[in-house]
Amino acid sequence: MITYVRRIVKTPSGTVLTDNLIIDYINRFWIMDVDARMQLFDLKTKYQFQTQPGVDQYNMPLYSVQTQPGDQEIGMYPVYQGFLEPCFVDGIRVGFHTLKGPFYQAYPKIVQQMQVVAVGDGTPGPYTLQFPVGLGNPAPINPPVSAILRGHVDMAGIMSTGVNVDPPLTDNINAAVDIPAMPVTSVESAVFITTTDATGANVIVADSGQFLTGNVNYGLLMTPGPAPFGNQILPGGYSTTSNTVNYFTGIANVEFPVAIPAGVNINVQCYYFQSGLPRSILYYNNCITLRMPPATQYLVELDAYLTPAALLNSEAALPFGYMSEYIARGAARKILSDTGDWDQYDRYEPLFREQEQLVWKRSQRQFTSTRTPTLYSQGMHNGYGGNYGYGGNSI
Repeated sequence: MITYVRRIVKTPSGTVLTDNLIIDYINRFWIMDVDARMQLFDLKTKYQFQTQPGVDQYNMPLYSVQTQPGDQEIGMYPVYQGFLEPCFVDGIRVGFHTLKGPFYQAYPKIVQQMQVVAVGDGTPGPYTLQFPVGLGNPAPINPPVSAILRGHVDMAGIMSTGVNVDPPLTDNINAAVDIPAMPVTSVESAVFITTTDATGANVIVADSGQFLTGNVNYGLLMTPGPAPFGNQILPGGYSTTSNTVNYFTGIANVEFPVAIPAGVNINVQCYYFQSGLPRSILYYNNCITLRMPPATQYLVELDAYLTPAALLNSEAALPFGYMSEYIARGAARKILSDTGDWDQYDRYEPLFREQEQLVWKRSQRQFTSTRTPTLYSQGMHNGYGGNYGYGGNSI
């Protein structure tokens, strides 16, 4: 491909256009353009993962940072272009949604408004709060019968950390950096502790979507702030007994940023769910949401389109060799546009389009080989007909 790119752009010398730079252009086209221009049958695959008890939201996975020749890093980006039906949980087919309206109409997120779990004593705390919901989970929890939903950091937030760990973990030392560094717009809190200070102003504490290193069932609490980086840590540090919430037992320990006057009510809000076998999936904002929240480890499987990984050296074989000329022409097309050689660009554009049609034809043959299912093609009872077996009478 490198040789072919050189022929197209008329630059045989490596002193003017290095192999490393050509590889960079190849990666730019291969990673960012191919999947956006067309969805190839060869990139259609299956995504599967195991659920974690009580965790209802799972971000689309990210590639770790890759280093191409010339020590140029390619940052984290999604492993898949997107997800689609059919979807299965432990082999059982479940519903799939990409719109929040129908999903949350069937599974509404009702805020549990739990009044007065404690009263102020004239100090910032610490206060130990017991959520008055029927958790009743033993320790260790195996499995949880019920759970408080957890705060969540979306995929853009994971990228901003520079560390491919999802959900993000931190400890008492690093929380002072990690919580304020997380973009406010990437944090979706699910637990709120509210009260008022001596001036009558609201005092709000929420979970941060980040979890305690060594115990992922403890969510770190914070003071929410304005975008872009307004979230702040709480005084008193972070541990299992300070400024965390246990999502299974419903016990939160908090030290407020200001003193809470004596006798002032301290309230909590959360989303409370019975856990079980998930029966429906929402895919939105690059995140998979399950209902019900899983009670234990379940195998989730979805169809997906793979985003290609980078080609990292000149000896690496292209996964699908029939696309080599197409990718070479696509990379050369980028070089010609960047160098402003529009005459050459215009002359080679029809040849690039021809290769694109040839590549797409391979996928098109596969996609059109199966009839699109309809009510009549399926027949009764998923196409089996009748009430018994495969050959029964149909109405």
